[in-house]
Amino acid sequence: MTDAVFRETAAEPRNRSVPLAHLSLELGHLYMEDFEAGPERLRSHFAEVRPWAEAARAAAAARTGGTRARISTCFLIDDYFTRFSTPAEVVPMLLAQAERAGLSVDYLARESGCAVTGKVPVAEAVAGRIVESPPPGSYGLRPPAAQTGWLANGERSPVARAPQAMKRAVEWQPPKETAARRHSVFLDVELWSDDADGHRTWSCPFLAAVWQLARLGLLRNEGEAVLVPQPHTTAGFPDDWDELPSLLRLNDRADPFAAYRTCSVLPTRFLPVEHAVRVILDQIEVDPGALEQVAERSGRERTPVPDSVADRVSYVYYPGL
Repeated sequence: MTDAVFRETAAEPRNRSVPLAHLSLELGHLYMEDFEAGPERLRSHFAEVRPWAEAARAAAAARTGGTRARISTCFLIDDYFTRFSTPAEVVPMLLAQAERAGLSVDYLARESGCAVTGKVPVAEAVAGRIVESPPPGSYGLRPPAAQTGWLANGERSPVARAPQAMKRAVEWQPPKETAARRHSVFLDVELWSDDADGHRTWSCPFLAAVWQLARLGLLRNEGEAVLVPQPHTTAGFPDDWDELPSLLRLNDRADPFAAYRTCSVLPTRFLPVEHAVRVILDQIEVDPGALEQVAERSGRERTPVPDSVADRVSYVYYPGL
């Protein structure tokens, strides 16, 4: 007799792996008003981006130890909070101004795809993986993020209570960052808002966190990859945003969309949003199978990545715009 163990193959969940570049380089993420300002605004943006994009490429090449660095570029268009113009008008203008600055956009993404892609409720699935970090000494008095839609990086100020007879009122206490170094930088992030009809609108920081997970190749739905690039096979672009794929591959020869690390070159006004993104990423239980795949592959390539998902994300902020 042997101690063989038999399992149904279908009962073993499998995570589909995704190809990985060394760096996903984001060349911008602009709002409706930036596009409404016309080609000049886009021209100014890409002119600011180019030197920093070149520096990011050089840094990625240095980390590969002499082998060719696989680097892909991407651009995220905000079609979630406000629908404006059409892809047929916006995308050619965007690509033309990038090319004029000496830049090439390999992948084009729609922010609405970070909320829902096809039939996959991407944002909802990521929200279900939030594991809040309890502040030291907390007793569970704070409602969970799943109820409030707010996520903090520490302990909030206590709620003032009316004093009982012959007792002193509770003194005000400051909020405390969980991982503070001498002084706290406390942040409380709104993840979503619900209207009177129960319709949920995801916040910009939360969708940006989903975007980073996609770029790191860490999003899965029942084992399948989420936000898979679709090839651009037509001569032009559609007149309706919903007809444009959530993630479009514009360059057939581009390196993979997902990567071990990401870098985003953005105007300084995005700094508060991206601070919130880090707070969110630090408290998401990322799919362990996806993490294991990245770790195994990076080990084979001798390309170490930080254990912390948030530490795989980097930024360059330029002034203005």
